[in-house]
Amino acid sequence: MRLLIDGNILLDVLQKREPHYKDSVKIWKMCETGIADGRISVLTFANLVYVMRKELDAEIINEVLKYLSLIFSFEDLTSLDISSAAEMQWNDYEDAIQAAMAKRIHANYIITRNVKDFKKSEVIAFTPAEFLSRQ
Repeated sequence: MRLLIDGNILLDVLQKREPHYKDSVKIWKMCETGIADGRISVLTFANLVYVMRKELDAEIINEVLKYLSLIFSFEDLTSLDISSAAEMQWNDYEDAIQAAMAKRIHANYIITRNVKDFKKSEVIAFTPAEFLSRQ
């Protein structure tokens, strides 16, 4: 099963954000152990760097990238993703890009805490708790 992991799930774990940490870690473990095929958009990683650069230096951010690449596969952003997202005309273009990428890579689900932002997505979005309750 292929999952597109949204940035908020990654930040939940990296920053140990409660009360979301526990369920987000379970998603990571599923990807780490091969139960799920976890994918991350390179755009998501760029956004993580933007957030983390306020707290971490470049060397630590590079270590985070290496660590993430052991658990997840990174998906390149394509011109198809960009144009498909623009055609969706969503309020949040970044979320539309995520939805377009999820469709292109044949993800089974998007894992995010912002499910409401993906109501129009062709790939169903679940919070970690919702997803885990279905397993």
